[in-house]
Amino acid sequence: MPKIIAILNGKGGVGKTTTAVNLAATFAQEKKVLLIDADIQGSASWWFGRSENSMGFDLSQSTDPKLLGYLRGITGYDLVMVDTPPALRSEALAAVVAVADYLVLPTPCAPMDLAVLIETIQQVVNPVGKPHRVLLTKVDTRSLGEVLEAQNSLKEMGIPACKAFIRIYKAHERAALEGVPITQWRGKNAQEAASDYRQVAEELKRDWREYD
Repeated sequence: MPKIIAILNGKGGVGKTTTAVNLAATFAQEKKVLLIDADIQGSASWWFGRSENSMGFDLSQSTDPKLLGYLRGITGYDLVMVDTPPALRSEALAAVVAVADYLVLPTPCAPMDLAVLIETIQQVVNPVGKPHRVLLTKVDTRSLGEVLEAQNSLKEMGIPACKAFIRIYKAHERAALEGVPITQWRGKNAQEAASDYRQVAEELKRDWREYD
């Protein structure tokens, strides 16, 4: 059975789809990966549809809570990642979280974003008791102190966060427009941006081994 990873946050614009697509592509370098676009906005499907070549993983789109509840019946993949809708009361989100093995919660460091993240954890994550980690995204390299402050604040609240984080680069927008994951993009800061996701992937794998 594949491991099911849900990418979620109750707020839009936090880098959720960018995280889902680029982590899927990163893991696909050594695993067979299926990305499911369960977000009604369909951003991952739009990105995937712009691709002229293989992105390294397969994609399926479904926002039907009943179908999403059967994710455990999927075979032929090592990893199933789900880009969930940014709506805490979404039936689709609830269906995915119920069957997921692990949850990744991307968020910028800004206080308003962290406030919604904490609400997401309290309302969606804690009631099901699933292992999870927060991933700090859109990090300005000129303000790395914000990362440490956010990580320390989360730690004090007992919320696990990745040590690795995703820096903000124009490369992410341009890769999406060209229909490629950051692992395949070849423009400015491509190597740095791809490296961020490799570090996150390695950290998540270490975490999964502790739970397996």
